[in-house]
Amino acid sequence: MKYGTAATPTGGRPSAAGRPYLDHLPEGILNAAPWGNITPILRPLDEIVLASWIKRDTLDNIRATGEFVVNVPTAGMSREVMVCARNYPPEIDEFAEAHLIPRPSKTVRPPGIEGCIAWMECSLVEEICRDRYMLVIGKVKRLEGNDLYFNAAGEMDPAARPLCMICGNTEMQFAYPAPTGHSAAYAEMFLKKDRI
Repeated sequence: MKYGTAATPTGGRPSAAGRPYLDHLPEGILNAAPWGNITPILRPLDEIVLASWIKRDTLDNIRATGEFVVNVPTAGMSREVMVCARNYPPEIDEFAEAHLIPRPSKTVRPPGIEGCIAWMECSLVEEICRDRYMLVIGKVKRLEGNDLYFNAAGEMDPAARPLCMICGNTEMQFAYPAPTGHSAAYAEMFLKKDRI
């Protein structure tokens, strides 16, 4: 759970043997971390990219399991997001700390988070390392929206209020997008040949 379009990759902490604990949730330690820099690469491709600081438990978990879930929380989940943002030691179950309920995934081992607007079950494709951060490319294996927030055509109800964040110098302000009243078809981006 986090900002940007407010997403939270979730995953299991690897055991000492390097295997994820998520095969047996009651024995596992669950990880949820707010990440503000997540975006689809290009429509209609099924890949996303997220930016991560190099030292991050969630990044270690993604590497160990090769899987993660991006959760899109509602604006009403900002307090839970901040609980998950704390720098807990790896042995702390962040789901328990934030009172989050795991939501079983269909195609990956890490669970999603109940109550979110949408869930992207992803597999790790590639990492691009820079001096102070890492870009992680993931393949979306399954995308599911919460029926409470989407109509039959798959369009999101503005009342869903996906959590976003506005960064300041000393604090962050939580927000959510609101429609402007203007919409446009994708086709409007392309000039017709006879107009060039």
